[in-house]
Amino acid sequence: MSRIEGVLKSLKDQGRKALIPYITAGDPHPDQTVNLMHTLVKAGADIIELGVPFSDPMADGPVIQLACERALKHNTSLRQVVEMVRAFRNSDTTTPVVLMGYLNPMEAMGYEAFADAAAEAGVDGVLTVDLPPEEAGEVAPLFSQRGMDPIFLLAPTTTDDRIKAISEHSSGYVYYVSIKGVTGSATINVEEVAEKVAHIHELTALPVGVGFGIRNAETAGAIGKVSDGVIVGSVLVDTIARHQADPEALNKALFDLLHPMREALDSLAR
Repeated sequence: MSRIEGVLKSLKDQGRKALIPYITAGDPHPDQTVNLMHTLVKAGADIIELGVPFSDPMADGPVIQLACERALKHNTSLRQVVEMVRAFRNSDTTTPVVLMGYLNPMEAMGYEAFADAAAEAGVDGVLTVDLPPEEAGEVAPLFSQRGMDPIFLLAPTTTDDRIKAISEHSSGYVYYVSIKGVTGSATINVEEVAEKVAHIHELTALPVGVGFGIRNAETAGAIGKVSDGVIVGSVLVDTIARHQADPEALNKALFDLLHPMREALDSLAR
């Protein structure tokens, strides 16, 4: 059982839902990323999605695009992101970390070299936005063989046959994109999400995390009622942008934003 699977099973046994925040590695500065990861854990994160900065983040809206730009100004590389996870593991050996990004940096580094380095550093899962499962035959097994979960995206338009196919290539959890658009681009429709997630559960035994559109404790609680976990990204990255000049204020702002979401999710189990 992977670290991700263990955490999600433990939460399910407790009747609790996973809180999965996303931040972009290297934003606002590479020296701050590990500290921000620890802040997310203190605020209640169960799993961390750590974005690998890329010059053409096609699935992301302006907020995360700008975060990638800020990180790339400091030349944040995939190898550096892996080292950030290693540094995080020096004091946290339990919180799963998923690297989320695009295929090009992994291809440039070499798939096997990346898989070896990531697993050795303590990465638990890899979500490659632009790697469809039909083309993952070479890459995904490299992750699985090293104990890392390959995680794939599901969209509102994903067909039943494709949901099944994606699930066969996935482990850990599947990431349901709740809106038709890029990150941070629309308001989430909870009723539509509830219907779709219920249907996905009929087609796969994997936990379903829901992302895109979760901005506050209210929406986190609403989505937590109908899913196995909530994935929060753009609103956190926007907070980083607004407080980037003051590291102390930044950590407090992240905690103050994320912790009420943790409380909202925990209230569902009472």
